[in-house]
Amino acid sequence: MNGVERQKVSAIILAAGKGTRMKADIAKVMHPLCGKPMLTYSVDAARAVNVEEIVVIIGHQAGLIREAYKNQGLIFVEQHEQLGTGHAVLQARDVFRGYDGNILILCGDVPMLSSSTIRALLEVHILEKSILTVLTTILDDPSGYGRVIKEGEKGEVSRIVEEKDASSAEKKIKEINTGIYCVESNFLFGAVGDIGNENIQKEYYLTDIVGIAWKKGLKTRSLITANSIEVMGINTPDDLEKASERMTIRK
Repeated sequence: MNGVERQKVSAIILAAGKGTRMKADIAKVMHPLCGKPMLTYSVDAARAVNVEEIVVIIGHQAGLIREAYKNQGLIFVEQHEQLGTGHAVLQARDVFRGYDGNILILCGDVPMLSSSTIRALLEVHILEKSILTVLTTILDDPSGYGRVIKEGEKGEVSRIVEEKDASSAEKKIKEINTGIYCVESNFLFGAVGDIGNENIQKEYYLTDIVGIAWKKGLKTRSLITANSIEVMGINTPDDLEKASERMTIRK
């Protein structure tokens, strides 16, 4: 870990979504999980790997989230229009102007991610001298998730394709994107500024930065985590209940 600890790392946590499938008025990341708002777990995980700054991208019920986490040393940036994950990250560009280091991108609705997995991601990213490293996992049923497309002998990640945009052959791939990344800061903010929205959702996908890096000949890597439960996103009340059960067992 010595090489990792010498590297500058800050974090962006994506927490702007409403979470309509949760069927409640409260912002998705504020739903309680084992007595704490879901967002707290992502904040704690970032702190556990000693990041320099934690920027939280907020949108729905931004005031409520600011109030709940005031005086905790977090930097809040508001995404006024929810135009996709790429657009969300772009909102942090001014905060990191002049910053030269790595950006860890976490999701506020992935509360079971462990600090040890984050450290492993940072290690791969830094030791491999990657411009971008994505955390992935293998699912028997990958439906609903972005598929990870790899090229070459070393299995570099050439792109991530969202299921709605995937071909029938791509849909058979079982390695999926978790939405967790480590990215070199100067590349990141240039790339998210170049993302287009030529897709079915008409959104600016953060996943498109993978293809941008690949086309520029920059090194892209993935770390496959064997524990797919750890990277499970919370999208429904049923997901929240399952996460609560898992966390209770883990304790």
